[in-house]
Amino acid sequence: MLDYVKTILLKVSFSKILFEKELRKALRQILPDELPAFKTWCYEKFARLYRRVLKRVFTQYSTLPKLAA
Repeated sequence: MLDYVKTILLKVSFSKILFEKELRKALRQILPDELPAFKTWCYEKFARLYRRVLKRVFTQYSTLPKLAA
């Protein structure tokens, strides 16, 4: 799944709105143990273009209550 969401983000990176939408979807789809690597990859690839978007989305994601397994 991680490779899939990376591919999608690369394809929509031309549009800030699409990028943010797909980033939010990606965070719902990836496994929790994949999150650190995914976050690092996002910042490496997109920080120059979308640093504010990344910070906003990852901050909001980290403050959401987690569902008990």
